[in-house]
Amino acid sequence: MADRVTVIGWDGSPPTAAARSALAAATLVAGAAHHLALPEVPERAERIRLGSVALAARRIAGHRGTAVVLADGDPGFFGVVRTLRAPQYGLEVEVVPAVSSVAQAFARAGMPWDDAQVVVAHSRTLRRAVNVCRAHTKVAVLTSPGAGPAELGLLLEGVHRTFVICEELGTDREQVTVVTSDKAADHAWRDPNVVIVIGGPPAAGAPENGGWLSGGDPDTAPRGWALPAAEYEGPFAEGESEQLRAAQLARLGPRPGDLVWDIGCGSGAFTAEAGRFGAAVIAVDQDPDACARTLAAARRSGVQAQIVQGAAPHILEDLPEPDVVRVGGGGAAVVSAVADRRPARIVTHAATRDAAELVGRNLTEHGYDVECALLQSVELDTRAWTEKERTVGFLLSGRLQDRHP
Repeated sequence: MADRVTVIGWDGSPPTAAARSALAAATLVAGAAHHLALPEVPERAERIRLGSVALAARRIAGHRGTAVVLADGDPGFFGVVRTLRAPQYGLEVEVVPAVSSVAQAFARAGMPWDDAQVVVAHSRTLRRAVNVCRAHTKVAVLTSPGAGPAELGLLLEGVHRTFVICEELGTDREQVTVVTSDKAADHAWRDPNVVIVIGGPPAAGAPENGGWLSGGDPDTAPRGWALPAAEYEGPFAEGESEQLRAAQLARLGPRPGDLVWDIGCGSGAFTAEAGRFGAAVIAVDQDPDACARTLAAARRSGVQAQIVQGAAPHILEDLPEPDVVRVGGGGAAVVSAVADRRPARIVTHAATRDAAELVGRNLTEHGYDVECALLQSVELDTRAWTEKERTVGFLLSGRLQDRHP
C-alpha cells in the first residue's frame, strides 16, 4: 500500500508550496495528460494516465512509495477523493484543493452561484441532469464525453435556455462561449467543459440580495402542500381537490431529476406542487384557459414548468420520456397511451367503480402493480360544525417494478 497519498487540485495556477513539496517526494503520479506534463512532476516518478479512477486507485493501493493524484479543480467536489477514500482501497488521503471548475466558470461569467444547482452529466445521468435544467433557472453542469453541451441542447428541445460554455478552464486553450440551447448542437465542444444553463422567469418573491441556503431559498415558496382552491386561479375541476392531490403526490413522489407529466392540468395546482419538489414538469391541456392558469400558478410558486396545449393522447407522442405521470383527464385511452411509455409510476382518478375497474385492468395488462382506494372527504363549516361539501372518488396508482422505484 502507498505510504502516503496526496490529491492535488489544479486550476491552472502555479502549484502551492504544499503541492510542490508533495510532487517532489512522489514516486507515483496519476493525472490527465496535461497534469503529467507539468514541470513539477518528477522525471523518476511512475506515471499513470488517469482514465478510470477505480483502476488508478487499485494501482495506488498496490504501490510501495509516495503517490500523488492530480485532478482539475477541487478534487473533493464531485471529484476523485470520494473514490480514493472508498473502503475497498484502504487509502488515507491528504487533499490540496484548488478553485473548483464550477467556481471558475461562474467567475468567467461574472455571476454569483450560491443560488445555482450543480449536477454531473454522464451517460447514466444525462437525462436527469437535463430535467434539473428544465426545473431551475440557474444550473451548472459538469459534463463528460457524450454528455456535453450538444446533448444537453438536444434534450432541452421545447425549453429555451442560454448556455455559457466554458472549455478547458485554466489552460491556454480556455474559451468561454454564450449560445442559446437550440444552437449548442451546431458546434463541436472541447473537453473538459462546464456549462452554465440559465433561463426561465425568476421565482416570485425571490430576495434581491440572495437567500441563505445554497441552491435556492425555500422561504419564497408557499408553506404547506395540497393547498386549497383559494391559493390558485380556480375553478377546480373534478379530481383536483386538495385531498386527492395530496394522495397523488404521495403516490408519485416527484423529486429532483424527474420529469413529471401532468395531463389535464386544469388549475395548475398539481403542476405547481410537483415542481416545488424539484421535479421538471410538462403540463398538458387542450383548454387554452387551463394552460394560462397553470402557467400563472407555476410562476407564483417559483416553478419552471413547460406548458403544452393539445389533446391527449396524440399530443404526448413528441414529449420526452416521463418518470412519473398524473392523468387528470382522458380516461382509459390516455392511461393506456401513458403506460405504453413505461413511466415508473402513474396516478389517476375515476368517478365510478366501473371506470376505476377499466383503468385498473388496463394498467395491469401493461405490467403495472395496481392499487385502488375509495377516497371520501367532507368539508365542515367550523362556525356551526355542519357539512359544507362532500367529495368521493377512486384513486388509482400503478407502479412498474422494472423501473427505478
